[in-house]
Amino acid sequence: MATLVLPAPAKLNLFLHITGRRENGYHDLQTVFQFLDLHDVLSFTRTDNPNIELLCSAPELANDDNLVVRAARLLQQHSSVTQGARIVLEKRLPYGGGLGGGSSDAATTLLALNHLWQVHLSIEILMQLGAQLGADVPIFIFGHAAFAEGIGEKLTAIDPPQPWYLVVDPGVHISTAKLFNHPQLERQCAPIASSDWQLHNTHNVFEPLVREAYPEVANAYNWLVEYAPIRLTGTGACLFGAFESQEEARAVLARMPSRWNGFVARGLNESPVCQLLRQASTDNLTKQD
Repeated sequence: MATLVLPAPAKLNLFLHITGRRENGYHDLQTVFQFLDLHDVLSFTRTDNPNIELLCSAPELANDDNLVVRAARLLQQHSSVTQGARIVLEKRLPYGGGLGGGSSDAATTLLALNHLWQVHLSIEILMQLGAQLGADVPIFIFGHAAFAEGIGEKLTAIDPPQPWYLVVDPGVHISTAKLFNHPQLERQCAPIASSDWQLHNTHNVFEPLVREAYPEVANAYNWLVEYAPIRLTGTGACLFGAFESQEEARAVLARMPSRWNGFVARGLNESPVCQLLRQASTDNLTKQD
């Protein structure tokens, strides 16, 4: 059987605006996605039977509701695939927190099995399938830092600076649904062009609501802002600050209160998944057992 091992990188939202609300309740967004060089790791082994088996380093995540399983079955159904897969997921990214770990796992699953099962679907079709699983899945299939619009599915490739980030996880669970329905949520941001966005003229509309509702996020914000300008990623709870060097970011991390979790990672404009898949046929990433 063939086996393929791939990462599933984290992402940051460098800003997040809402420009309107549709009749169906969905919000029109503008955001910039950038990847991080911190990732989960997934191993895919092709099988001759149609079963999808998931093993996970966090056993509570190894169930049929996991986006990895749902992604594999969606690709099977769409392409009438009779093969299956044994998937091993090593979780390294924090659960939730706005880093897109579950969505990234799903995207890597679609990309990997498209390769292993020799389905040969285009990136555009895979992005459409990914959107059925979650609004953040398409960016990980797209594979490049992007200015996103619509509900997050309209992507324009961009190349922002790639600094070192210190990401702080305050360790609280945030209800995304409640935030999107919050009466004080800013929903009428003036649209900006993909060429005009800058950190100084953008913000995250969820940040003031999250800081007010979750004191531990506010505490982490107030600590980190002493060292760098701070942003919330997605709807939180993770916060990040940018630094010019890894050493500078690590020095601040060393001062972080022990009640929080944190890490230092480089911003990436190209997903390592796409790079590795391009090399798969020549670098023997796909191994025969």
